[in-house]
Amino acid sequence: MGITTNPTDILIIVDLQNDYRPDGALPTADGDRIVPVVNAVARHFENIVLTQGWHAPGHMSFASTHGKQPMETIETPHGTQVLWPDHAVQGTRGAEFHPDLDVPNAQLIVRKGYSRDVDGSSAFRMTDRSVRTGLSGYLREREIRHVFIAGCTIDHCVGGLAIDAIADGFETYIIDDATASIDPAGSALEAWNTLEAAGVTRVSSADFG
Repeated sequence: MGITTNPTDILIIVDLQNDYRPDGALPTADGDRIVPVVNAVARHFENIVLTQGWHAPGHMSFASTHGKQPMETIETPHGTQVLWPDHAVQGTRGAEFHPDLDVPNAQLIVRKGYSRDVDGSSAFRMTDRSVRTGLSGYLREREIRHVFIAGCTIDHCVGGLAIDAIADGFETYIIDDATASIDPAGSALEAWNTLEAAGVTRVSSADFG
């Protein structure tokens, strides 16, 4: 598959932050490896958006807030919530972008998780499904039709973003070798199955000419 990008395409780079590095608070094995791949792919795009986890201290998605262990769950008014280690907290080093991320032509940063009482895995809308970020409107104002996604992680924020992009009418692609996962052998495989069934196309960095 040969991909030549044009002004109706955008690359959304999801949460390439210190806390998702292998030694971070919510580590991913590929959190460092994918960065040069993302940098190389970004050179093919005129339009780029970055997303950034930006959690308020004591966020409702943190296990410590509830006196529980990471990966336990709680029930909330908008569904089951997985509890995470404290990560990507506003103003901390862990919330900063990966030091090797090199995309100076990125035009917009969308922050998520800034409200203490609702999670924000997708950069389109919060998990209560009622609060939207404005990203969809931004893309439509820019006359974007094709959304390409890379970053962290396929089995959470990347996957959630892709599902919402499809729901909002954008043709959606995930760059598989530029995307990390929390659980490569388990939830990542399940996520890919769900995403492809929803109409997301799986591509590789080698597809960009």
